[in-house]
Amino acid sequence: MRNFKNWLVVVMLISTSVIFAQTKLTGKIVDETNQPLPGAAVVLQGTQSGASSDFDGNFTFETTSTNGTILVSFVGYQTKSLSFNGNKDFGTIALAPSAESLDEIIITATSFAIDRKTPVAVSTVKAEMIEMKLGTQEFPEILKSTPGVYATKSGGGYGDSRINLRGFSSENVAVMINGIPVNDMENGAVYWSNWAGLSDVTSAMQVQRGLGASKVAVPSIGGTINIISKSTDAEKGGNVKMGVGNDGYSKYSMTLSTGLMDNGLAITASAAKISGDGYVNGTQFSGANYFLNIAKQFNESHKLSFTVIGAIQTHGQRYNTRTIAQNRATEQGGKRFNPDWGYRNGQIENISYNFYHKPQMSLTHDWTISDKTYITSNIYASFGNGGGRRTDGSGKFTNNDYRLGGADQPIDFDRIVQENKDNGALGSTDVFASSRNSHEWYGLLSTLKTDLSENLILSAGIDTRYYLGKHWYEIADLLGGEYYLNPKSNDNNYNEALKVGDKFNRDYTGDVLKLGAFSQLEYTVNELNVFLSTAISNTQYSKSSFLDDSKNPNGRDSEKANFLGYSAKTGANYNLDDENNIFANVGYFSKAPFLNGNVFVNKESVDINENAKNEKVFSAELGYGYRSENFSANVNIYRTSWLDKSISPPIQNPDNVGEYLDVSITGLDAIHQGVEFDFRYNASDNLTITGMLSLGDWTWNSDVSGDVYRDSGELLRTITVDAKGLKVNDAAQTTYALGLNYKALEKSSIFLDYNYAGDLYAKFDFSLGTTDRLDTWELPSYHLVDLGFNHGFDIGGLDATLSGKMNNIFDVEYISDAFDDGDQHLASGAKVYYGAGRTFSLGLKINF
Repeated sequence: MRNFKNWLVVVMLISTSVIFAQTKLTGKIVDETNQPLPGAAVVLQGTQSGASSDFDGNFTFETTSTNGTILVSFVGYQTKSLSFNGNKDFGTIALAPSAESLDEIIITATSFAIDRKTPVAVSTVKAEMIEMKLGTQEFPEILKSTPGVYATKSGGGYGDSRINLRGFSSENVAVMINGIPVNDMENGAVYWSNWAGLSDVTSAMQVQRGLGASKVAVPSIGGTINIISKSTDAEKGGNVKMGVGNDGYSKYSMTLSTGLMDNGLAITASAAKISGDGYVNGTQFSGANYFLNIAKQFNESHKLSFTVIGAIQTHGQRYNTRTIAQNRATEQGGKRFNPDWGYRNGQIENISYNFYHKPQMSLTHDWTISDKTYITSNIYASFGNGGGRRTDGSGKFTNNDYRLGGADQPIDFDRIVQENKDNGALGSTDVFASSRNSHEWYGLLSTLKTDLSENLILSAGIDTRYYLGKHWYEIADLLGGEYYLNPKSNDNNYNEALKVGDKFNRDYTGDVLKLGAFSQLEYTVNELNVFLSTAISNTQYSKSSFLDDSKNPNGRDSEKANFLGYSAKTGANYNLDDENNIFANVGYFSKAPFLNGNVFVNKESVDINENAKNEKVFSAELGYGYRSENFSANVNIYRTSWLDKSISPPIQNPDNVGEYLDVSITGLDAIHQGVEFDFRYNASDNLTITGMLSLGDWTWNSDVSGDVYRDSGELLRTITVDAKGLKVNDAAQTTYALGLNYKALEKSSIFLDYNYAGDLYAKFDFSLGTTDRLDTWELPSYHLVDLGFNHGFDIGGLDATLSGKMNNIFDVEYISDAFDDGDQHLASGAKVYYGAGRTFSLGLKINF
């Protein structure tokens, strides 16, 4: 009997161990260049159980199933199925790029480029790289080691960064989020403070230089930045992040995702709170970011996805500039100096201040008609509201007598308030105004893709957009006074007593309607891929102005101005063998000018500019790529001819600080040409080396004339700009970078990045004109080094990552942006922005 009991115990133990046995699956997931794919999904087929790869591409997955199949997937790559029977180490799992897998999660109009297939120069940044290197930097700054890119913080305020691509400013670089264009439809600008939450939900970001592969009716000149957010590819679970940094920086965020559930529904939500004092004095900021994606896979044929993203933010700015000597004479040497802030009732107050909220919503329908044909349609809308602080009056805000000490000290707002109070019935002499901007933006992108044959694919679609922008000045704060007498003689309420909320100086609306269609044929045979694409669009502009003409108190409406644009581009990629490929592309397009300062005589006018014309671009590029197990490299040669470029920047009046001038110049030509090289080398299992070199030769190629208008719309002067042969300014024409990433432990790595920028010329003040045939002042070149680390560990069974980042570790003093004096083109006369000195951040991320 005792023996029977003993055997019974043994049988029960064996049975229990079998029932609760865990099958352990391990492996390392890499891309086509043998680089790790962090965040790749590993899912047991037929279930929601799974895991994701760590920063080095490694994964460990335990399941009660003793056999079965796992599915390995990553954004933009073909899903791989692998079978197992008991414990198994799959070793290295290489995923191949796939346009088809991208189409499942992103709008086809976005068209991510595929390595060794799409004939364009491209750089792709994965989500984990963004997370590792962002720190306290602005979103565009993580691209500074990309060939052809020049990115700075500009004035240093939160979200005020800018990016240039091959010498073209952001107005001529298409920025897309999930295939939806975000460049302002009136002036082409991108305001990065509106998209502050992108870094938390980005699956991948790709920079296509030159013509790019985007299937939209309105092409870009410098290139395209495609940002793809998470959708049904998001893994079930979530994370919380906490970050701190220099000058009171703090950020707290949470992301939750259901993953793709059995009912075909997937929900991802993210929210973040961010605040800080800013590196530059008086640039305190506060914001809240949010993201929501709800996707539903109804069946194999239909999928709907709803996305909303936005950021509510306020931040102080540094708008006014000083010379190098004036900056160096300040207490902090210029890097932190900001003349645009002071104290009021013991609290920080700003004369340059921004506040805005721009949510964007989209609904995407993916319809798989057959194995050969599908349609992707996207309806989107955006509603923006906010503005920036301006000043108006007698000039006390920029008068050094109204500072708490010398010229480098804060503004004494209390004194200005008291003097306004003392004026009594005479009203305020100086006030705060707000330059308000709101818009409604609606669009539809729809793309049909079908296989005409085994080798030939047709893509065609429509791209329609409607935009209504409202722009006005209003009194924001009388600063202690009873009213403010409107000094703008061109306003229909000139010399009237204005109260808070009353409009003055400008009040107009701009309507933009774009209707377009595009098509592309793609032919693939063996190692050759060829494409031909065409597009046509009509852009219609109109304006209504309500304050710009005292003779027309009821306002005026413009006629409608129409501009027909078109494009044609072709390219081919040929894979010489498994390691070498070559490509070429060429294109020509004609695009409508921007509304502000180009289509109409000036911002306030409803009179159509008779000289307005389409901008024309001809571009050609050759490229070579090499891929092996441990080394990959790319070389690109490009030349872009830009004809009939329009210039309409708002420029501060050098003779009247605080007044903005509008410049209207058309017919300017430029040539942008250069060579780019980048590489990645796996020196060992633990050490990866990256680098790039970009040599540009960008020059103006014509002489033009134009008009300069006061902020009120009054013609100030006509100018001559003899620019032919002069350097295109405002972006470094020579850049190079070197990066080291060393895996110190299984889940820990450190990285070092070096960046150089040179051949950078001060921004030209077009309002002054030029006839001396001299280049603007050339800024000193500079070298920056960044250092960071990532350390993975467990907290209560949860994966956690501790990360740290220090930018500009040697605290280099450098000038990132400059404005030429327009006369002698010397350092002594240039007005400058200094780049940030040493900054740091420390973050903790916990996955669950």
